[in-house]
Amino acid sequence: MTNRRVFLAASLVALALLVRPGHLAAQAIQRSLYVSVLNEAGEPVRGLGPSDFIVREDDVAREVLNVVLADDPMHIALLIDNSQAASRHIPDIRQALPAFIAALTPAGEGVKHDISIIAVGERPTILIEYTTDRVTLQKGIDRLWSRPGGGAYLLDAIVEACQGLEKRGASRPVIVAVTIEGPDFSHRLHDQVLDPLRASGAALHVLSIGPPSAESSDEVRERDIVLDEGPRATGGRRDHLLSSMALGGALTKLAEELTHQYRVNYARPQSLIPPRQVTVASSTPGLKARGTLINASPRTP
Repeated sequence: MTNRRVFLAASLVALALLVRPGHLAAQAIQRSLYVSVLNEAGEPVRGLGPSDFIVREDDVAREVLNVVLADDPMHIALLIDNSQAASRHIPDIRQALPAFIAALTPAGEGVKHDISIIAVGERPTILIEYTTDRVTLQKGIDRLWSRPGGGAYLLDAIVEACQGLEKRGASRPVIVAVTIEGPDFSHRLHDQVLDPLRASGAALHVLSIGPPSAESSDEVRERDIVLDEGPRATGGRRDHLLSSMALGGALTKLAEELTHQYRVNYARPQSLIPPRQVTVASSTPGLKARGTLINASPRTP
């Protein structure tokens, strides 16, 4: 009788070990996105809940668990075109930046976001490292002057910004590029920029100044692919501004969007193969949603 009981207990343990992996595989895990929801006027929409979002992985709908306001601090790499092509736009750029920075580094209580200012003329140059201090950031703005004879190296700057954000272990990385339409001298293929951008988890927002370039060189095509596909793939936006005088308003709208995002948590089954594409949409007609998938295991410094 004792041997039978021992055998039965051992059999139950073995059965549990065999069943448990399958049970775990069937369990759902939680993933999250930072999501912007805008109305037809381009304004952030407040007061939304789980039923207002539709999340899909490779066109398969997932259960939205909960929705909260996103209050995690951002690390924002601000890439500014100061090439020769930007020379006549620099005064407008310098005038537009302080209000954008003030909206993201509020005085008194409130979440303050770290901002770095990086010039892309002639070569990517860090003017100010990540900080929440407005006085320090203003010093970086004051150092923005065009580089006579210098071309734009925006694609290099995007890659280097991604590397810097990863090294810092930024949990909510954002890249904002203010660029003049025209050629880029980074000599990179678009995949050499989009791959590290996706891997970094950063949302790319692009504000392009001036009419689209009439050039048809390989450099212009690769640049345009990055600036079109990058925001779409990462939950960012691209704004085309005919004049740099419109930059202040565009940056104000972007600051409003960034500071009124949602964190949408959803469930997905465990799988060894990650989804190729994650999309988010609003269940309300007329509202537009864009989402940035949050890296499951962000690096730590």
